[in-house]
Amino acid sequence: MRRGIAATALVAALGVTLAACGSDDGSANGGGSKGSGELSGTVTWWDTSTVGSEDKVFKKIAEDFTKKHPKVTVKYVNVPFGEAQNKFKNAAQSGSGAPDVIRSEVAWTPDFASLGYLQPLDGTPALKEEGDFLKQAAASTKFDGKTYAVPQVIDSMGIFYNKKILKDAGVDVPKSIAELKTASATIKQKTGKTGMYLRGDDPYWFLSFLYGEGGDLVDAESKTVTVDDAHGVKALATVKDLVDSKAAITDATNGWDNMQAAFKDGKVAMIINGPWAVTDTFAGKEFADKANLGIAPVPAGSAGQGAPQGGHNLAIYAGSKNMDASYAFTEYMTSVETQTQIAKELSLLPTRESVYVKPDVASNQMIGFFKPVVDKAVERPWIPEGGSLFEPVKVEYAKVLTGQTTPEAGAKAIGESYRKLLKDWK
Repeated sequence: MRRGIAATALVAALGVTLAACGSDDGSANGGGSKGSGELSGTVTWWDTSTVGSEDKVFKKIAEDFTKKHPKVTVKYVNVPFGEAQNKFKNAAQSGSGAPDVIRSEVAWTPDFASLGYLQPLDGTPALKEEGDFLKQAAASTKFDGKTYAVPQVIDSMGIFYNKKILKDAGVDVPKSIAELKTASATIKQKTGKTGMYLRGDDPYWFLSFLYGEGGDLVDAESKTVTVDDAHGVKALATVKDLVDSKAAITDATNGWDNMQAAFKDGKVAMIINGPWAVTDTFAGKEFADKANLGIAPVPAGSAGQGAPQGGHNLAIYAGSKNMDASYAFTEYMTSVETQTQIAKELSLLPTRESVYVKPDVASNQMIGFFKPVVDKAVERPWIPEGGSLFEPVKVEYAKVLTGQTTPEAGAKAIGESYRKLLKDWK
């Protein structure tokens, strides 16, 4: 799963009106299946997982739904993560081309729901055994007292490291930013490798540093913008110092591909990433021996260790013409059986408590590491504007890292953008 942030402002009232409209993607009306007792028609699913690794698994699992419901056709569409949020909004706004089911990043769910684009799921077959879901995973599915999605996977971030490079340099896995700088200097001196690749083109990678300095983007409870306070400035100064000191290299254009390539080829010793990257990382020559990959908590800042809670939900378009089959498909894709298979094949973290005791999941080393990290992860603000908070950070984060602006000016610019976006916030 590549993370990229995009947002557009749409009118909520228009969304409510369009929620009653159907998609024109060929979905069959679910009304006929009620009478016969057998589901039929087409379910179009927009998957936003990483092409080349996750997508193959998700496509097969989704299409296997037809083994349970042979009269249903699953139309699988992989939509690039960075485009999916706007593409869904545009389709829902126009009433044309929206999928029946979308894999929604957790921050998108309250946004789509506030616009009237999602079907409420309380009391529907999609929410089977609702009490089994992790509380922090379920939190992102709620808006205005209703449930608009079902948690599919949950994640957070850690530091991935090349065990051989660290061993050759004679350094331990850094537990703090200060230790990271020292370790990187030693790695360079003894091996010629760079200590860390710091992704600079995606603001999600900045959150661990912001939380590590005791900051946050906003305080939703008090409706206060906090990203431009002293903690936010210090976080930007911290990442800038990592680049200036050459403890890390960065790229503000194609960070994912360049970061993964540098790590998989052994050019850098460490990166920050999440469970969605494990499968792709194992494809690198440095990790032909999977035991060479180590994962540890993100190095702590001055206020402690912090990593963001992420993940994906499955949401149903309010204008779907095949609601019955969409409910069943969503339940199937988030069931204990399916989550167990996804965890086994992709090392993605389940959202159901009961899946963690399954033998194939309980013995998975990567899931074993990330589950405690997820348990302590910092919840993001589940507000409609949550997905839109990243674009201002993306712009200023890249400018700070590349020396185009200062941490102080960058934080101030983000704060000003937030106060324009969040009306009546302090």
